[in-house]
Amino acid sequence: MFVDSVRIYIKPGNGGKGAISFRREKGVPNGGPDGGNGGRGGSIVFHPTRDLNNLVSFRFTSHYKAQNGEQGQGSNMNGKSGKDLVIAVPQGTIVKDFETGKVIADLFYADKDYVLLHGGSGGKGNCFFKSSTRQAPHFSQTGEETKERSVVLELKTLADVGLIGYPNVGKSTLLSVISNARPKIANYHFTTLSPNLGVVKYFEHSFVVADIPGLIEGASEGQGLGIEFLKHIERTRILVHVIDISEADGREPYNDYLVINKELKNFNEKISKLPQIIVLNKIDMIRDFSKVDEFKYKLNDKNAKIVCVSALCRENIEELVRVIWKELEKLPAQVPVDVEEFGFDEQDKTAITVKKVAKGEYEVGGGFIDNIARGIIVSDYESLAYFWKRLKNDGVIDILKEKGVQDGDTIRIGKIDFEYIE
Repeated sequence: MFVDSVRIYIKPGNGGKGAISFRREKGVPNGGPDGGNGGRGGSIVFHPTRDLNNLVSFRFTSHYKAQNGEQGQGSNMNGKSGKDLVIAVPQGTIVKDFETGKVIADLFYADKDYVLLHGGSGGKGNCFFKSSTRQAPHFSQTGEETKERSVVLELKTLADVGLIGYPNVGKSTLLSVISNARPKIANYHFTTLSPNLGVVKYFEHSFVVADIPGLIEGASEGQGLGIEFLKHIERTRILVHVIDISEADGREPYNDYLVINKELKNFNEKISKLPQIIVLNKIDMIRDFSKVDEFKYKLNDKNAKIVCVSALCRENIEELVRVIWKELEKLPAQVPVDVEEFGFDEQDKTAITVKKVAKGEYEVGGGFIDNIARGIIVSDYESLAYFWKRLKNDGVIDILKEKGVQDGDTIRIGKIDFEYIE
């Protein structure tokens, strides 16, 4: 089974809770707070590798969760950070946000890890909240809780050259004789059910060739297998258009050329403008070269690169490899796709929102509130006083007043309701 697009769910680890602890030693009757901070949660990391060429494993496992950070301990001992979850994917995988469809990352370079979601911050221990006026805080901060996100993984084959053409024109055979690839080869349509990659050596140089299966008339509209695999030639630098010059399947070579190019244009205008080398294959099956001359006459393009070969008999293969390499030398190297910056993993911990939801009721939220609210212990006077002081010092109370809050009104922060008192 070949899978090149999947939806998965990923969740970084939560931060560990800060500890509430006090120093207890013989001869030290009034030991101060010594609660350590919680550990940071593990991050979600993607690892692109050349060892994979398929996303099929994600069909069986779609939920991925990194390890949570551990709770802080006494004696100012911080909790252990959670382990990052490293997810191996094929090189060339593109990661998209499921909700917006925007590209988050192009995992273009092998072995270059990408941190997609960072783990939650650990909570502060009670030692952090010690001050000259609050010498024995009996509260700490909980760890930052992370949210599960959904992304789409889409594999776009990384190859310098894309082999295109009708089924059964000899693309797989050609790939097997010019490269180290060993694709399945048989004399019937749609033998190849997934893109095959091969590395071609040309003296001290090398390049990657991909056999793109399933192109027929109507491929860009979903006919055959083409719509599934046309996207795999979006990264290629040059196309090798393989045509059966022997007319073994009863099709006319020049018409095949026109049909396939029409499908490329219908799918993606950019792909249709890629340089092409035309390979007239199966010359071992024709008695004379009048068909070759007829094709060149109809094409009527003096600048066209045309190479006649027999992949089965390995005839003129070296010349084809030479022509491909010479054309590749003229072209720029592959580059990753543009990534849209939209803050997929960013959290604004300074944002404050105040909204009047009903008469005498106000709702306060935002990243800043979510962050400091992790230290609220409603039953603890010092905790509540610290929280209210932060609201006042950081301007939240002023914003509430601007919104018209009155004495006795209800202020809702998360799941907790407070009565506003002047």
